[in-house]
Amino acid sequence: MADSYEIYAIKYGRHERLSRYNFIGGDPHDVMMPLDYFVWAIVGEERTFVVDSGFDAEMARQRGREMVNPPAEGLKAIGLDPAQVEDVILTHMHYDHAGNHDLFPGARYHVQDREMAYCTGRCMCHEALRSAFEPEDIAVMVRRIFEGRVAFHNGAAEIAPGISVHWVGGHTAGIQVVRVRTRRGWVVLASDATHFYANIEQGRPFPIVHSVGDMLEGYKTINRLADSPGHVIPGHDPLVMERYPAPNEALKGWVARLDAPPAE
Repeated sequence: MADSYEIYAIKYGRHERLSRYNFIGGDPHDVMMPLDYFVWAIVGEERTFVVDSGFDAEMARQRGREMVNPPAEGLKAIGLDPAQVEDVILTHMHYDHAGNHDLFPGARYHVQDREMAYCTGRCMCHEALRSAFEPEDIAVMVRRIFEGRVAFHNGAAEIAPGISVHWVGGHTAGIQVVRVRTRRGWVVLASDATHFYANIEQGRPFPIVHSVGDMLEGYKTINRLADSPGHVIPGHDPLVMERYPAPNEALKGWVARLDAPPAE
């Protein structure tokens, strides 16, 4: 298929927590429901794109998260040199998606207008909204703007043939999802527009949210963009590693191929 891509989910971190913290209004089961942390690589015949840049070991220590394998090691494990990556798509600017500032020294960063306005504007006067942002991540992005290394998008935009970004809002004011053409059809990397399969499948929003209304409407947008619910990839669900095959046995539990059909 022309302009068809491979997609890799690369797990780099983990956070153990109860399910009550993953839904507005809590969860009556209150069982363990941990978050996995991912970056994603979109690999084509001519171009490679990385989606989100993760956090580093120091940020893991500060935030009380487990660093499983640094994102750089995961990218190298699938044959990618971070120094050669030319395009990084940031779904949003939270600390676990916009760190590792020196990892992609030659890359252009793709962000939504609304996300930069949000994380540099009056909403950051409120602790409840700013707590998942790191000031240095935002300052570095501002410096990249002045270096000519940021591409802004307003809503939906084609990044390359077979790859587009789409504003959905909700989790943050400017969060975007990434739609990718693959051998099995259109896959949507939803990132934190839905942390878990359960959020979107059950219509139960995650509690870190700028707009509940936008988050719920975003679920509709994601399902419209994907070829089926099985083509939606949530941002933090450990089930991703269970449902999708590894590129090889050595990478099992670390890297998954999202352009491959999921397990039945």
